[in-house]
Amino acid sequence: MRIAEVDFGARQPIEGYGPDFFRLGGVAHPAPLMVAPGIVRGWGGYDDRETLLALAGQVDVLLIGTGGQIAHIPADLRAVLEEAGLGVEAMDSPAACRTYNVLLSEARRVALAVLPVG
Repeated sequence: MRIAEVDFGARQPIEGYGPDFFRLGGVAHPAPLMVAPGIVRGWGGYDDRETLLALAGQVDVLLIGTGGQIAHIPADLRAVLEEAGLGVEAMDSPAACRTYNVLLSEARRVALAVLPVG
């Protein structure tokens, strides 16, 4: 089997995480965090809709990490995001980080909003 290293180019994958941070480009950023093409910034959680709505038209799918355990996101938040044209997938934060990295490696238009794992 031949293994090829993934070249993310200028895109920044999630390199790691802990109870209250996510690491990108060797820098630990406090959680919750939102990552999109050219953007790494704090996210105010489910009540911070404007940060996520600003992604409409820039990404096709928004992965939402719900913390250490899988949970439903608020139905009204999902409805608002989908109405704005964002495909929304919720999963626990570790799975969201892994999925984000895979989609990023495929040069997909993806964003990630994650709650802390701890």
